[in-house]
Amino acid sequence: MSDSMMGESSLEDLQHWTWVMGRAQQMMMEFWAAQSAHRTDHASQLPGVFDEWMKNALPEPVAQIAEAQQRLWNDSIGLWRRLIDVDVADSASTADRDPRFADPQWRENPIADLIRQTYLLLSEQIFAGVEAVEGIDAEAGQRLRFFTRQFVEAMSPANFVATSPLIWQKIVETRGESLLKGLEHMLSDLAHGQLTQSKPGAFEIGRDIATTPGKVIKETPLYQLIQYAPTTGMVAGTPLVIFPPWINRFYILDLGPKKSFIRWAVEQGLSVFILSWKSADASIANVLLDDYVRAQIEAIDTVRALLDVPDVHVIGYCVAGTTLAATLALLAARGEGGKVASATFFAAQVDFSRAGDLKLFTDDAALTLIEGLTAEAGYLDGRYMALTFNMLRGRDLIWNYVVNNYLMGKDYAPLDLLHWNADYTNLPAKWHRAYIEDFYRDNKLVQPGAMIIDGTAIDLTKVTTPAYVQAGREDHIAPADSVWKLTEHFTGPVRFVLAGSGHIAGVINPPSANRYSYWTNAKPGDSLDSFIAGAVETPGSWWPDWRRWLATYSAPAVMAQGARIPGGGAMPALEDAPGRYVRMR
Repeated sequence: MSDSMMGESSLEDLQHWTWVMGRAQQMMMEFWAAQSAHRTDHASQLPGVFDEWMKNALPEPVAQIAEAQQRLWNDSIGLWRRLIDVDVADSASTADRDPRFADPQWRENPIADLIRQTYLLLSEQIFAGVEAVEGIDAEAGQRLRFFTRQFVEAMSPANFVATSPLIWQKIVETRGESLLKGLEHMLSDLAHGQLTQSKPGAFEIGRDIATTPGKVIKETPLYQLIQYAPTTGMVAGTPLVIFPPWINRFYILDLGPKKSFIRWAVEQGLSVFILSWKSADASIANVLLDDYVRAQIEAIDTVRALLDVPDVHVIGYCVAGTTLAATLALLAARGEGGKVASATFFAAQVDFSRAGDLKLFTDDAALTLIEGLTAEAGYLDGRYMALTFNMLRGRDLIWNYVVNNYLMGKDYAPLDLLHWNADYTNLPAKWHRAYIEDFYRDNKLVQPGAMIIDGTAIDLTKVTTPAYVQAGREDHIAPADSVWKLTEHFTGPVRFVLAGSGHIAGVINPPSANRYSYWTNAKPGDSLDSFIAGAVETPGSWWPDWRRWLATYSAPAVMAQGARIPGGGAMPALEDAPGRYVRMR
């Protein structure tokens, strides 16, 4: 190639990269101009929502340790020369199992390899230092470990352009297109205050997800009641009423036809009903625990009257399971426990003494923050809770997307579960604060008489309803050890099942997928450890086990006709499932 041609090529490259940087600068200026003009709603506080809380989250000795760790990172460059002569085989072995460094470039590129090894060694030093800290209580120790993990994961060299060979390679290969596309993704997320995790527009409620046929048969200011159409000629005499968590959309139980628990339950010959909670707005800003418990009892009574049956099966998922326990205790106190034939709990807690890292977001500093965010509107923007749950698994649910979609400029994958995860629900402010204070902080639900609901003191030990308690072995929201404690408070027959995976995949595990395993124990013992020690592992989904268990408490089958058909009884159909509440923001 001639000197003139090389000169022309170099000039062309210079012009191209100058354009790339200029375009990036223009995009950022346009974004900030638009934000300055439109930042009017209370949700605009969310990009910095944790700033003040983080300043006050750690006790003073712990904060000093965190500052020392920051200095350690800032001075870490000085360690590199010494590391060249250090045996780092153990760290390399650790990295072999770390998906962040799975690409061969992290080893083949000498500089990248050194950066990787340095990070792993420093991470080990920091975590070892945390475990060696003395003079702080258990809660402060948990807080220190959590925030140290957040810090170490955030500082991974895989998260930065300057230290990741993969990001640089992508920029060069695409001639800067990945940089501009990633910037576009980031600015879009900043504009709506939420991290995107799935391809926008890939899923639509009622088209790809929440598609099980049914009708809305009742609507209140707090919920819609959906009845699903039977697909079998005969159905179990005892119907099933499902209470999903009000902090999420109900269709986690009705994703696609192959993953839908609701569709599967209908195919198993059950008459299925579910509540679709309304996303909070000013109209329900003042609802409290009493309102949610009354709603559950009202739904139970509605289904009993509609189908002319003495009792129903109920399911409570996550926080709705907590409320269901309170509902059962209230029914027991009133002598009405017979309205419920059986109760199933998916990843639900009643005793919050071992509630895991989520308790770190329930201290006075967090409550002050929440109060500031909700003072004007009366409800908590659901993006706050989405960010909280993402932080519990920051490596997978935050940094993975920062790297792939911002720094690498990759397209979003169309994943229904992640679409649901981002479909946030607003929460009534007073109820959310009361939930944190009464359950997480003060643990009142397991104290007999400590909670008054609808004018009646409740006691969980009075609940004799047969219960099926499911926990996820890797659950980071409702730890299995915490879910187990429900078995210590109910006095009726309890079947505890430990499922593989976590809070979502441990529940949404259809038999057709043939994934994970579950563990049962005929003599469960007095702790989760003793349960596991004698447990029998069964490959695949636990759903069939639950269906067999449910059958033992069900009335004889009846014809799927009349009121068993949505709209065919005394309650006419209002609209098709999944209804309008699930679409409201």
